Amino acid sequence: MMNLANAYDSEGKFLQAEALDVQILEAQKRVLGPEHPDTLRSMNNLAIVYDEEGKYAQAEALHTQTLEIRRRVLGPEHPDTLSSMNEIAAVDTDEGKFVQAEGLDVQILEIRKRLLGPEHPNTLNSMNNLADVYDKEGKYAQAEALYTQTLEIRRRVLGPEHRKTLSSMSNLAEIYDKEGKYALAEPLVGRALEIQKRVLGPEHPDTLLSMNNLADVYDKEGKYALAEPLFVEAWEIRKRVLGPEHPDTLSSMSNLADVYDKEGKFAQAERLFTQTLEIQKRVLGPEHPDAAETVYNLGCVASQRGDKEQAIALLSQSVDHGLSPRGDLGIERDADLTSLHGDPRFAILVAHAKQVADAKQKRAAAQVSQRP
Repeated sequence: MMNLANAYDSEGKFLQAEALDVQILEAQKRVLGPEHPDTLRSMNNLAIVYDEEGKYAQAEALHTQTLEIRRRVLGPEHPDTLSSMNEIAAVDTDEGKFVQAEGLDVQILEIRKRLLGPEHPNTLNSMNNLADVYDKEGKYAQAEALYTQTLEIRRRVLGPEHRKTLSSMSNLAEIYDKEGKYALAEPLVGRALEIQKRVLGPEHPDTLLSMNNLADVYDKEGKYALAEPLFVEAWEIRKRVLGPEHPDTLSSMSNLADVYDKEGKFAQAERLFTQTLEIQKRVLGPEHPDAAETVYNLGCVASQRGDKEQAIALLSQSVDHGLSPRGDLGIERDADLTSLHGDPRFAILVAHAKQVADAKQKRAAAQVSQRP
């Protein structure tokens, strides 16, 4: 049953994975007891599925419960205890609770450096996780420094064509992209993609991620004619290999729709965003943050088409149905929404979005204060 649940999870069939994981956990609690290592592993698996479904409160509660037991039974520095801390940090990151995630990731990194050494694979994974949080916080200089350090160690220890080394190249290129250092980002991610195609194959998930990242650099540079075919290729491969409803496939659809939007192909962008939203609602649920993000993107397209009525309605829907705090706070500065500036309804929406973001951040802070 556990193998089947894991298969559902990897295929993006989260509802089926959740149902099986709940059955497994209940059986193990009854037969093995609530503190057995296998029971704790199943609690962890179910919490991960909750996280992927966007059920962050349930994910965090279950991970916290697992952490408490592992701390008590195994000790505060046991690898499984650190793994539970890492999972909570991942949920915090997904929720946009970056300050909390950063604090946990710093703790984990310090412990792993001390116990395992600075070049151990788990230590390097923690460096990567902390760099990812810095990235999400917009602390690009810190993220760049940490990604660079991770890349240098992996190159030396694992070799220049190891999967983890290539992943570090892609991560660093992504930061260069966000910093506007396109002249550095483009050749680095291009080189990573070239090696990944040869070493891992053209359909490997890491290859497709680099393909997406290179397309994103082209997108930021305004090279839409180069970005579009790469996004199309990534989408077609993911659709064939992972299935049309897998989260990575949906991500590719959204990326391609975004390029269509920037090219002024509003009808194509709207059609693709709408298809993405229909699948997200069915597979992930209407309140999932990814669905809210797609509704927001549809609002942006409507704004650029000059349909203020529809744009305001869609943006309001996204704010009230799961848009991340960072998304709520970015509405006022979004260049795609300039046609709405000066409209009193937009001013009301911006004020409401800030209130929603503030409420979410206060709830997040309260949850953290209750942690063990």
